[in-house]
Amino acid sequence: MKKAAVADATLRVCDNTGCTLGFKEKIEIVKQLDRLCVDVIETAPLLNGKSDVLFLHTIAPLTEKCTISCAVPLDDELVDLSCKAIRKAAKPRINIIAPVSAVQMEYHCHKKPDAVLEKIAAVTASIRENGIETEVSFADATRAEHDFLVKAVRCAIASGAQIITVCDSAGTTLPGEMSEFISGLKKDVPELDDVVLSIECSDELHMATACAIACVRAGAKQIKTAIGVPGRLELKAVADILKAKGDALGISVALNRTACASIIQSVESLVSGKVSAAVPGGKRVVPAGDDWKLAASEDMAAIGEAVKKLGYELSAEDLANVFDEFKRISRKKELGAKDLDAIVATVAMQVPPTYTLKSFVINSGNVITSMAHVILLKNGEEVQGFSMGDGPIDAAFRSIENIIGRHFELDDFQITAVTEGREAVGSGIVRLRSNGKLYSGKGISTDVIGAGIRAYVDALNKICYEENN
Repeated sequence: MKKAAVADATLRVCDNTGCTLGFKEKIEIVKQLDRLCVDVIETAPLLNGKSDVLFLHTIAPLTEKCTISCAVPLDDELVDLSCKAIRKAAKPRINIIAPVSAVQMEYHCHKKPDAVLEKIAAVTASIRENGIETEVSFADATRAEHDFLVKAVRCAIASGAQIITVCDSAGTTLPGEMSEFISGLKKDVPELDDVVLSIECSDELHMATACAIACVRAGAKQIKTAIGVPGRLELKAVADILKAKGDALGISVALNRTACASIIQSVESLVSGKVSAAVPGGKRVVPAGDDWKLAASEDMAAIGEAVKKLGYELSAEDLANVFDEFKRISRKKELGAKDLDAIVATVAMQVPPTYTLKSFVINSGNVITSMAHVILLKNGEEVQGFSMGDGPIDAAFRSIENIIGRHFELDDFQITAVTEGREAVGSGIVRLRSNGKLYSGKGISTDVIGAGIRAYVDALNKICYEENN
């Protein structure tokens, strides 16, 4: 009979969905999971400062049986903070979340493969020096280059990791494929025999339970579950299948079977209402109107939906850039629609410029029609345009249209001050629509008209690049 440990990640994944559980609710979930006899209770990264640290200090004495595991990204500062915060738990563990697919490495932590390996080794060794049990979870492992994944797993084990988790983050791998994946990894990394091999399956195809069971039969020793969170391997599903077929499958878990149903129902009642508000059907709903706010805990899917609500169609690469910048800024302040718009303009679709602004002259006043003369450089050659308009901005934009010989629908134009005083720097955001698609540009200048022109040219360059003009 193979015994599989159950690591419940409800608290960790709730944080990623925008589900705002209260402090008391989190404490109650920990108490219930302890009664359920899960082997590991996973918590979210300490991104909210003192409140998250206080939560770990509070739950440390509540359980002596369960391991308390705190997730951390590849960030030295957060690793040190997490080690200090979790040290008083009876069974502390740090769970390092390390991206290993090409997209996640490049756009989540901005590191090349060799740099990721170096960081995994350094962070793992640092935690082990603190005497804390160490897990390394490889995000998007099923879509990583196999040779690199093998290197990463060996690197983590050599640096002291005692638990290795491979994640099917996309949730599109079939049970047979997952079994082959685990078997192949164990064959290529014999060192896995000396550590706990863990599996985390998303439920995009509604086959996470079958995938998890297939992985345990292939040699995995730990299953990651959640309660009441759409798109995740449900603890109830694992409990039900092992209750019915555990003996036939030769798999057992240490769950409290007597109270299992009532405890899971209790946790679901705490979680499901909050999750359904944030993630009905597994997808977060962005509120209607222009005054909505985005929590720092939003995942990439939620940001992608918010970006679509703004009208943009971004590539996976650009969305990753936007998400990364969102996570960086959202640690400092709450972000809304205009903030996200500015992020898209700043980091998405950065292209080589077709046009650059050389100079502009604006004549405007309350008794004359505004006129603009704009000179751009294209391939080193000057091109210029003249136009009148309803105000200086309209005249300037019309001058640019004269230069390029095209008219674009101006979807939005914003000017905001980014510094104070009479010499304040203005930031302009321009959204242009071409062939039904939205493009945004950003410009900064001490002259608000200059900021607007630079923003227009930035958006124009993105159109030219994509349409090969």
